[in-house]
Amino acid sequence: MDMFDFKMYGPGMHMGGQHRTRGARQPRAPKGGPVTRVLLSLLITLIIGGIYFYVKLPALNIHNEGFYTFIILLCVIFSALMILLQGFRADSVMEYVRYTRKKLAIPFIIVVLAILVALAGTAVGWVVFRAKAYSRLMPMSTGDFASEVSEIGWSQIPLLDEDSANNLANRKLGELSDLVSQFEVDHSSAQINYQGNPVRVNYLNYSDFFKWWNNRKDGIPAYIRIDMRTQDVDVVRLDEGIKYSPSEYFNRNLLRHLRFHYPTLMFDDVNFEIDDEGTPYWIASVMVKRIGLFNGSDISGAVLVNAVTGETQYYSIEDVPSWVDRVYSSSMIIEQYDYYGVYHNGFLNSIFGQKDCTETTDGFNFIAQDDDVWLYTGITSVTGDRGNIGFILVNQRTKEARYYSCAGAEEYSAASSAEGAVQQFSYRATFPLLLNISDQPTYFMALKDAAGLVKMYAMVNVQQYQIVATGSSVSDCQQKYHALLVENQILPDEEELKADPDAELLEVSGKIDEIRCADIDGNTIYYLRLEKGDVYYTVSAKDYPLAVILNEGDRVAISYYASDEMLIEAEKLDIQS
Repeated sequence: MDMFDFKMYGPGMHMGGQHRTRGARQPRAPKGGPVTRVLLSLLITLIIGGIYFYVKLPALNIHNEGFYTFIILLCVIFSALMILLQGFRADSVMEYVRYTRKKLAIPFIIVVLAILVALAGTAVGWVVFRAKAYSRLMPMSTGDFASEVSEIGWSQIPLLDEDSANNLANRKLGELSDLVSQFEVDHSSAQINYQGNPVRVNYLNYSDFFKWWNNRKDGIPAYIRIDMRTQDVDVVRLDEGIKYSPSEYFNRNLLRHLRFHYPTLMFDDVNFEIDDEGTPYWIASVMVKRIGLFNGSDISGAVLVNAVTGETQYYSIEDVPSWVDRVYSSSMIIEQYDYYGVYHNGFLNSIFGQKDCTETTDGFNFIAQDDDVWLYTGITSVTGDRGNIGFILVNQRTKEARYYSCAGAEEYSAASSAEGAVQQFSYRATFPLLLNISDQPTYFMALKDAAGLVKMYAMVNVQQYQIVATGSSVSDCQQKYHALLVENQILPDEEELKADPDAELLEVSGKIDEIRCADIDGNTIYYLRLEKGDVYYTVSAKDYPLAVILNEGDRVAISYYASDEMLIEAEKLDIQS
């Protein structure tokens, strides 16, 4: 008998007699002929499957769990329609299953195979058997902090955390009457490097369906850019609006647009960035599974979507443009390191003994270096003590990962130490940012009041977190921190260096590219950075009154003693014509 021979003999009947199986219900009359029933069931299945695909957007990929759900759903719908059109009725689910196995063998076999493949694919990726494979997802190298992490210039230090940036974006939108009534700020911003500066970019969403309906023709007219250093907020208006975004409906919805262009790709994270010209793009990270069918998530490349035109382009991971800052999501980086830290000595060791088992701490932050954004997080023992044994930096574009051994305070202990230094104000510290200050790993954080406004800044030495400096400005904080390092004999006293007969007095000249000032103990200190320079020369207005008339672009000659510090005290200042 053919697998699709759906001729009915009645419930419990067989070709040799009229016996009726106990429990079976009286059948209904079949609808149409066998071919008609098959074609009609296929048509309805395709329609329902098309609607499901349009709404749920499963990747047509054997490594995607949703693909198996989609296949099983189609088979169940087809079988249910065939049973309905055949007129068969039963008293239990098992009777329907038995009937399907006999009369609808093809969809039944597909369902069974899909379930078996999914179970087998899960089993072969089980960490018990593949612990080493999990630990190799993130290749790790050991680095030297002082030489590899450059001392960041003040112009590159992000002074805002994500929450503060989002608050500023919301306030800015609230000032624009033509936008605030139609759009709202999305808070899933990513820190990127834009023209050498750390910024966050927030895209706008339609407030609701009706706001979308009224504005769909022109699209979203702007995005918001927040300078993490100066705290300036700019609403960047576009000549042509953003037509593809997560808040769009139907075919212009971002995820649907991606799925229709790349039906087999799996996407991990889609974030909003801008290129060097300010053109908005969506960066969709393409995910692959490296262990079994469903385990060992990793990234193979990225699809760049022009948010205005919808044009798409796939790049393998080594070809992703350098202006893109985020391909690997923070959650994937953290997950892959935890696999490395826990399983690099095998699964049994992760349960018994736990020799050299480490994990990331509860938070992370970002460092801008070499025109890339690196994720920073501390590393601690799985035993859950309150100290770090080191930290890692991971490039979010290339996944280059470096481990730095540095025993010291974990981030929340450092934050508590900073809060304790100004406990009379009840300020709350942001999650620390790791900086290289005078070749010392240093936690830098902003201190915010109850309204979320930044009031002060703090620096805490990673290895000796009782060394805490606070100030109303970054320069003030830096000056006090440097003094504490000297006081605690971590750095040599500059006065002793000057008394050294072998100390070398150097001279540099050039145009002033940047001037900053701070009031230190009643004395105004000017910080001068020369053109193409990275360090700041400190000049006291008390010792050099002419410093108050200096402007950017003026030429000066500065004498100073050789130093590796980011702040160097000027021994002599001459203003050149």
